[in-house]
Amino acid sequence: MSFDTSAAGGAAPADGGGAMQPRPLAVVRAMIDALDRDLLQILARRMALVAEVAAWKRQHGLRIRDPQREQDVLRDRHERALELGLPAGEIESIFRVLLRSSRDHQAALRAEVPSGDHARTVAIIGGHGKIGRLMARLFGDLGHRLLVVDTDTVLRAEEAAAAADVIVISVPIDRTDAVVRTVGPHVRPEALLMDVTSIKAAPMQAMLESTPASVVGTHPMFGPSVHTLQGQRVVLCRGRGDAWADWVARSLTARGLVITETSAEHHDRVMSVVQVLTHFQTQVQGLTLARLGLPLGETLPFTSPAYLLELYVAARHFAQDPALYGPIEMRNPGTAAVTAALGASVREVAEILAVGDQMAFTNLFEEVRAFFGDFTAEALVQSSFLIDRIVERS
Repeated sequence: MSFDTSAAGGAAPADGGGAMQPRPLAVVRAMIDALDRDLLQILARRMALVAEVAAWKRQHGLRIRDPQREQDVLRDRHERALELGLPAGEIESIFRVLLRSSRDHQAALRAEVPSGDHARTVAIIGGHGKIGRLMARLFGDLGHRLLVVDTDTVLRAEEAAAAADVIVISVPIDRTDAVVRTVGPHVRPEALLMDVTSIKAAPMQAMLESTPASVVGTHPMFGPSVHTLQGQRVVLCRGRGDAWADWVARSLTARGLVITETSAEHHDRVMSVVQVLTHFQTQVQGLTLARLGLPLGETLPFTSPAYLLELYVAARHFAQDPALYGPIEMRNPGTAAVTAALGASVREVAEILAVGDQMAFTNLFEEVRAFFGDFTAEALVQSSFLIDRIVERS
């Protein structure tokens, strides 16, 4: 779309000194709206071309993500933004979002699904739950037939298990063992039984004991409210049957997920830090804030972006279901050791602050800094990016 810049086309006339007068605000806003609509049309055309790229990649067996191509695009757009006098960092951020959206679109078009792969029948036990719906969408996007079972469906879990090639257990942690042992005997020996729970050792043992079929344990490291599956992590634990485990890894990768393989025992040990420690300290922080007697609203006008980011994380945590977080923390074998370690650290730091020992405080700082090592450089860059985005939206 182009605009006539002559006086008749709406440009402001010059004043007596020859300076151009600004156009009326309504006119300028209308022009901006028109340009934004043009941008949306261009984005739609871009996405149509992405679909052609997806078809080519599937035909030739290419991976969706091409890191070198992405770096070339970002470098080029960054340089062109500088030439045009645009803020290069913000323009680069926009193109990172576009690239992620393009990958997600290609994944939805099954660009990374081999042409020879045939559709399976996948039963989602607990398919009306939040993660169950997400798993149904994921396997549905990959072209598989779905059988959805929940407490409100006519189809029973045992019937679906007997009919399906892949049975996915997606029920609350405290019900997983019982559901697995009910469903397991009905799974055909040539089929696959898998779960998506946050604890792995106990569900894996239950699956292996309840069926002779192949067994795979998975743990999606993201919640059901994510905007995209691109780059989200899934932990995979092999139980029995490498062919099916390879199929799961290939299928999840084709949808844009990143696979981390490990044993069930190592998963639970790592999750005692990644989940239990993180959730526990967030709960302690939230409880402390709630009981200090200082209303949250009074602190907000004084927030730094970093403090606001912490508040967002804490409030996000408490906005969700305690029935989810309780079992994650209560059923992990490492919970007692992790919570005890946090308690000891809290007491140690509190004692240092109480006596005003700056040397001890500095030594503590250096000890933790050494633990983080080179990760501190990445943390500064990434947290600065997040803080900038928060400032933009506030």
